[in-house]
Amino acid sequence: MIQIVTGDARPIFRQIADGIRMKVATGELLPGARLPSVRGLALQLTINTTTVAKAYGELASEGVIESRQGVGVFVLEPRQRLSDPERERRLAEALQIFVSSVVSLGFDAKEIEARLAQELEPLILRDP
Repeated sequence: MIQIVTGDARPIFRQIADGIRMKVATGELLPGARLPSVRGLALQLTINTTTVAKAYGELASEGVIESRQGVGVFVLEPRQRLSDPERERRLAEALQIFVSSVVSLGFDAKEIEARLAQELEPLILRDP
């Protein structure tokens, strides 16, 4: 379901949370979909249950998933929890990080734009 990349600068819990967010955003995980239990995902990924619990906790606090006692962990209907100014601030921050990361790679702006558009395409085509 989720892949952990050992060379990734992000902590493992963040890789898990980001992976689930991406699957929800692309429609690979639909509202109501059941996720593995904390223990189940930890076993699949051969990592500590605390790491998975931290990722699930972050996603639950964002309203992406919900844990139902004795039933399981489920994807929630998407909703906008952040104010427009906060969304704008986060977008600006993410873009700044992205630009500072790729500018030194030597690609021209058109190549970067094309690759970014390619990555965004599955998200843009998804029905809201």
